[in-house]
Amino acid sequence: MRNPVIEKVTVNIGVGEAGEKLEKAVTLLERLTGSKPVRTKSMKRIPAFGVRPRMFIGAMVTLRGQKAEEFLKRAFEAVGKQLREKSFDRFGNFSFGIKEYIDLPGMRYDPDIGVFGMDVCVTLGRKGYRVRRRLIKPAKVGSRHRLTRDEAISFIKEKFGIEVV
Repeated sequence: MRNPVIEKVTVNIGVGEAGEKLEKAVTLLERLTGSKPVRTKSMKRIPAFGVRPRMFIGAMVTLRGQKAEEFLKRAFEAVGKQLREKSFDRFGNFSFGIKEYIDLPGMRYDPDIGVFGMDVCVTLGRKGYRVRRRLIKPAKVGSRHRLTRDEAISFIKEKFGIEVV
């Protein structure tokens, strides 16, 4: 019960506009992950960028289980197996960015798609965290069972051989 686990990996590409560019991002995410992406909407109006509320401006996909671990291994290769310590939050979750998808091993540049970067967000937890999300009688996770930043860093170092700078 005390061993940390990867709950989910969320991969997000924000393009800032709808249309052809968004469709290219969706196809890229589908190729990278093998899962069907979801389009994300804007929440507010930004006239300088021509963004209106509820306008599709990005795409994301959530990976769990074996798919999540396989994608994480490839993503860590793209960033040189290094993460910054400030990428981790107090609860052990962390995020990092990939500047171009061609940095991922096994990916080649496709002129039809162009170049996109992406954000990778990893949610870590322990067995038993379900009690806070269940529908019937949800409860708090005890402070001694919560994952801390230091435990998450040591877990990532052991499991993936990542250097935290």
